[in-house]
Amino acid sequence: MTDLRSRFCRVVVGAEGGILTGRGMVVATSGGLDSMALLHLLRFAAPTAAHPIHIAHFDHHMREGSHGDAQWVQGVARAWGLPVVLGGADAPLRSEESARNARYEFLEGVRREVGADVVVTGHHADDQAETVLFRLLRGSGTVGLAGMAEFREPGIWRPMLPFWREEILEYGLGVGLAWREDPSNSSLDFARNVLRTRIIPEMESAVAPGARRSLVRFAEYARGDVEAWQYVMPGIMETLGLEQDGESISLDQKALRRLPPPLCGRVLRALSERLGVRLDAVGTRLAAEFTGSSQSGRRMNLTGGLVLTRQLDRVLLVLEGPVREGGGGGGEGGGETEAGPEESLRIPGAQAGSGRVTLGGRMIRVRWGGPELSSEARESTVVRAPHFPLMVRARRAGDRIQLPYGSKKLKKLLLEERIPEGQRGRLPVLVDARGAVLWIPGVATAVGPEAAQDARPVLHIGLD
Repeated sequence: MTDLRSRFCRVVVGAEGGILTGRGMVVATSGGLDSMALLHLLRFAAPTAAHPIHIAHFDHHMREGSHGDAQWVQGVARAWGLPVVLGGADAPLRSEESARNARYEFLEGVRREVGADVVVTGHHADDQAETVLFRLLRGSGTVGLAGMAEFREPGIWRPMLPFWREEILEYGLGVGLAWREDPSNSSLDFARNVLRTRIIPEMESAVAPGARRSLVRFAEYARGDVEAWQYVMPGIMETLGLEQDGESISLDQKALRRLPPPLCGRVLRALSERLGVRLDAVGTRLAAEFTGSSQSGRRMNLTGGLVLTRQLDRVLLVLEGPVREGGGGGGEGGGETEAGPEESLRIPGAQAGSGRVTLGGRMIRVRWGGPELSSEARESTVVRAPHFPLMVRARRAGDRIQLPYGSKKLKKLLLEERIPEGQRGRLPVLVDARGAVLWIPGVATAVGPEAAQDARPVLHIGLD
């Protein structure tokens, strides 16, 4: 117990001046052992007095009685003299992925609202081992097999990653810590629980006694590999005659063919990410094969609306619109397009902040705050007397915007503006808390009470 406390304090001290700058932290607290031990360490054992602590709890509504966890966490907050923010899903979440996405969206919203440096989570070494094995079984590449990073932009910090579950349990019992047991953690309906309770224990008893530790070491090796590639990739790119124009990148086909196929795939994947699209392992392999064998004029549809084309001695990556077929690969020829899964961005209040939203495979960075954004951002607008929270999202059926000559459906407006069909699902739409459309960058800005020159306050919003 003493060893864990001292080691944890060293982790915190190492983060000061970098991850922690004194603006505070939001501690994700479910009420279970891991999050309660983390909260106890930060509140009572670690040198964090200069970093204000906010508790955040999210109810996924995935099991009966989950509201009791929220009440428990609220009671702990009162007892320990800490502020708490409670949130929950609008409807029961049915999958691990949807629960995770909703939880992190909530936590990031709280972080921005309170102006904290980071969201702190209780993920530990056992979680890392499970993550690596899970991704390995799903066929992830090196980046995925690197596991969870201690720090992830825009502000996720995992200081418990060096510690194992049994160490955390020993600490909790040693300080007389109380916590809530989530019965769903033993349910075999969830893949991670199967790994935790059956597969990894069986591996350690029948195959490799140190399987968990081997998986964590493997993540460290993979992370080192990723960092090494980040170091050498700029030099490789310089040899390829790269040209980028907006949402199109071209490069020398002969220079690309001289690269070994795995390296060619890494290059194409890195260039795809520049356009806001992440290729999976299958898409990466198919793209590499296509560039080495296809004739001039042929094309391949990739995920997220990305199109790969041969034009004489050049290879082109062009973002045209999400492919209906989906997946990481695709076929040759021109396919129809539609918007991919919507990922919205919540702007909770007037305090300056930033975030990212991915619409139809296109990643967009959004910033908000003072008037300096208007000159720095690629596109910007001013919202007067905003009704928070604001939301950046994709267009939805029935959306209308108030224009000088009256209200108009976005579907009709985009048609009149001759916006290509494949691009409509990738256009960001800014709406307020009432659902009123305020802005479509590059297309239209709403008029009405929100645009009155004497209305205050104002919020400047920019897209990079």
